[in-house]
Amino acid sequence: MKKPFITKEQAEEIIAKYPTPFHIYDEKGIRENARNLNKAFSWNKGYKEYFAVKATPNPYILKILQEEGCGVDCSSLTELMMSECCGFKGSDIMFSSNVTPKADFLKARELGAYINLDDFTHIEYLDELCGIPETICCRYNPGGHFSIENQIMDNPGEAKYGFTHDQIIEGFKILKEKGAKHFGIHAFLASNTVSNAYYPKLARILFELAVELKEKTGADIKFINLSGGVGIAYEPDKPQNDIFEIGEGVHKAFDEILVPAGLGDVAIFTELGRYMLAPYGHLITTCTHHKHTYKEYVGVDACACNLMRPAMYGAYHHITVLGKENAPCDHKYDVTGGLCENNDKFAVDRMLPEIDTGDILCIHDTGAHGFSMGYNYNGKLRSAEILLKEDGTTQLIRRAETPADYFATFDFSHILDKYSKDNND
Repeated sequence: MKKPFITKEQAEEIIAKYPTPFHIYDEKGIRENARNLNKAFSWNKGYKEYFAVKATPNPYILKILQEEGCGVDCSSLTELMMSECCGFKGSDIMFSSNVTPKADFLKARELGAYINLDDFTHIEYLDELCGIPETICCRYNPGGHFSIENQIMDNPGEAKYGFTHDQIIEGFKILKEKGAKHFGIHAFLASNTVSNAYYPKLARILFELAVELKEKTGADIKFINLSGGVGIAYEPDKPQNDIFEIGEGVHKAFDEILVPAGLGDVAIFTELGRYMLAPYGHLITTCTHHKHTYKEYVGVDACACNLMRPAMYGAYHHITVLGKENAPCDHKYDVTGGLCENNDKFAVDRMLPEIDTGDILCIHDTGAHGFSMGYNYNGKLRSAEILLKEDGTTQLIRRAETPADYFATFDFSHILDKYSKDNND
C-alpha cells in the first residue's frame, strides 16, 4: 500500500500558507534513493548518475542531487542554463537532444558538456557549427522490437532517436578523422520498465556493441550510458524494481563482456528521472465540488494542467484521502478537474473512502513528469512547488503563477497593463 509522506495535519499547516493545489517533494526520500543507486553501482569506479532534468526541472531539486554526487542530463538550452546556474559544468553535464537547435549545441560546447549525438547527420552539423570535441557520445538504436523474457517492451524501430548499427560504426570512424579521441555510447530502448532485467539486457546490447566498435574502429570507449527507462510501479499492489539486483545484473554483464575485451575501465552512466523522483512527489489538492448524474463525481481544485499523465496516457496515480487512510474504500468516484476537456480526470471508477467537500486528496508519484508537463490551457495557472525538508520543515521552491505571469508575454499590449498592475499590487 502506498503511504503519503505527509499527514493531514502537515498538509493543513502548509495549505494555510500556500493554498492547494501544489506539488510537494520529500527531501529525505530523494537523498536515500540517490544513495542506494550509487551503492548499487559502486562496483564501477567511474559510475555516475545524470539526473534527467526534464523530469523535475527545479534548481532546489538539482542542488539536492548534486550534493548526492549526481550530474544532470539536459535536452534543451534552458535546461543547460538552469544546470549552469546550479554549478554543474563540464563532465557533470550530459547533453542528449534531438532535432537540436544551434544555440543548444553552442551552449553545451561552451559548458564543456558531454554531447550525445542523436543522428548521423549531426556529425557534420556540429563540426561546422563549433567543431567536434575530444570526447563525444553517440546514441544507438538497434531497430526492431525490444523484448524481455518474450514480452515486447517497446519498438525502437519506430522511434525517432539514434544511429542505426551501420551508422554508428561509420560515425565513429568519421568522428575520429575529425579529431575525436574518446567515445561514449548511449541507448534508451524502453520507458518506465518495472523489470529488474531491463538494464542488464540493455547493458549486454551496448557492451557487445562497444567491443565491436573497438575492434572495427579502434575507438577509445570511455563510458557507456544506459540512459533511463528504469521506472516505478504506480499501482500500489505491484512490485517495485530492486536497484541492487539491477546493479548486480549489469555488473555480471560487464564482467562477462567488457572485462575480457580489455574494456574493464569503461565508466557506466545512467540518466534516471522517474526512478529518482516520482515516488517522492505528491500533488495535493482539495475537494471543492460533488456532482451526481450518471456517475458520482468529485471535483478538485487541481486539473490536468497540474498533472497531465492520467489525461494523456490514461495513467494510474494512486489517491489517498488524508485523514481517511484507514476508512473503507466503499464509494466509487471519478475524480475530476475543471478543464473544458472530458479527459480531465485523475481517476475513473476509483473506489475511495467517502469524500466530503474540503477533504484533502494526495495524488501519489507525481515527483517526475508531474509539474514539468504542466501547461496553461483554459488560462489555468501552474501551481507552487514545496520541499518537505529532512528536519520536517517546508520550503517554497517555486511560487504559484499569478494572472500577471500568464499575461507577461503580452508585454507589447497596453490593454492588459491594468490587470498586471492589479495583480502585482
